[in-house]
Amino acid sequence: MGRSEGRLAGKVALITGAARGQGEAEARLFAAEGAKVVIADVLSEAGQEIAADLGDDALFAHLDVTDEQRWVAVIDAAVERFGGVDVLVNNAGIFRPGGVADQTLADYHAVIGVNQVGCFLGMRAVVPAMRTRGGGAIVNISSVSGIYGVPNVISYVASKFAIRGMTRAAAVELGPDGIRVNAVFPGPVATDMLNPGKPGIVPDGLPPLPLGRAARPEELANVVCFLASDDSSFCTGGEFVVDGGRTAGPMSPSYAVQSALESAALESAQ
Repeated sequence: MGRSEGRLAGKVALITGAARGQGEAEARLFAAEGAKVVIADVLSEAGQEIAADLGDDALFAHLDVTDEQRWVAVIDAAVERFGGVDVLVNNAGIFRPGGVADQTLADYHAVIGVNQVGCFLGMRAVVPAMRTRGGGAIVNISSVSGIYGVPNVISYVASKFAIRGMTRAAAVELGPDGIRVNAVFPGPVATDMLNPGKPGIVPDGLPPLPLGRAARPEELANVVCFLASDDSSFCTGGEFVVDGGRTAGPMSPSYAVQSALESAALESAQ
């Protein structure tokens, strides 16, 4: 399929956390499907390399998603370079270990700031640009940890449940503007987050899944691309679980053991 015939032809997409992992896969797929892509991340060198690789239809923008002024500047840059913003993918996220009894307040605030507040700031900042374009699509990346409780990661679970609620509220509020808002709930994905230093390898000890493996980043990107495209034109407020069957039910008699292993498999960046 040529670029002019892609599912995202004519659209401008802003993707956070796009300098590596799942966000990078989304950026590359979006570009291949005809979108002009703003790669937003705190990892400047990696983000600039991806933008250079994708060519004139890509722009890197340094963005700390907790900084509301930077959000305004990045969206202004997207409008100046590409004429507007049609798609926002709130992909950036971090992780800090810690349970109810031992999570530090600083770590809790850090996770909530990036994962929850960052998502809110992105949605808030992009609405005026999308209204100018007559609508748009927002895709918020949650997690299966936003569906069920996971021990010893209280801030991460809280932030991912919050994304679920914000997605529904925003979908109801922004629907009359033609802005669709959906959430994706990944299970284990074979990125550096899951296995630091070995992003293509699934670590030992991962809880068993019905499909027997972790997802490839490209498999998540395909779902996000669908939600960004007009193929999902009647989808809003939706929850799209991409977890290899993880939430369908436990695969062993000891669910507690599985949950402990799963929390150990999480890492420090989405």
